[in-house]
Amino acid sequence: MTSDTPTPPVPGHRMLRLVEVMETLRRECPWDSTQTHESLAKYLIQESYETLETIEDGDYPQLREELGDVLLQVVFHSAIGAERPEGDPARFTVDDVADAIIDKMTRRHPHVFGGQDVSGTDEVWSNWEAIKAAERSAKAKARGGTGETSVLDGVPFAQPAVLLAYELQKRAVRNGFPADLVGDDGSEGGELFAAVAAERDQGRDPESDLRLAARRFDTRVRAAEEAARAEGHEPRELTDEEWRVYWSKTR
Repeated sequence: MTSDTPTPPVPGHRMLRLVEVMETLRRECPWDSTQTHESLAKYLIQESYETLETIEDGDYPQLREELGDVLLQVVFHSAIGAERPEGDPARFTVDDVADAIIDKMTRRHPHVFGGQDVSGTDEVWSNWEAIKAAERSAKAKARGGTGETSVLDGVPFAQPAVLLAYELQKRAVRNGFPADLVGDDGSEGGELFAAVAAERDQGRDPESDLRLAARRFDTRVRAAEEAARAEGHEPRELTDEEWRVYWSKTR
């Protein structure tokens, strides 16, 4: 590289411009300036699902835009947090957000940043759970508690039910709970809970697999409808037997 060759920009340098744009919107846009953490919550979920759908579709050129929408939510919440007065426990900036995840990732990867040796992925996960348990205990003590925590602490219940069941099972088993005790409890939803366990036992992701199954169903229903219309029939007027005929043609 010669002295005349321009130095390539540092990765992440455009984040500064995004922060500036967000600050301008908070000052000058009638809608953006009135938003709160609570009013934006639904958009974070919506943008995340749109990103997931883009990945499932394999539409990677579109993924850049969808990830930008998710990133905007992070910067938006950070801008709102930064507007709180100094000394307010709820105040934080986008740099505080970055520092928090940097600290967490370096702390939970001692085999990368701390010189700790590991034998493989299983030990990485074991260390990860131990570090998280210590973090939860420290937080509990800081709040005036005894520091005693459950292995299930930190699993958010505000997530799709299949994913929730998977996370609870995975967390419990990874921390020593007998896998054979995870199953149908005989009450509502028990069979579904056991089905999630069966998928997990095979090393599969039940949430992703169920979404794939839903997509296959969607594709077949639409194909059957198309086949019916091609023969002059309105799908909503088909009899059960006619539906079965067109359904069989979609295999």
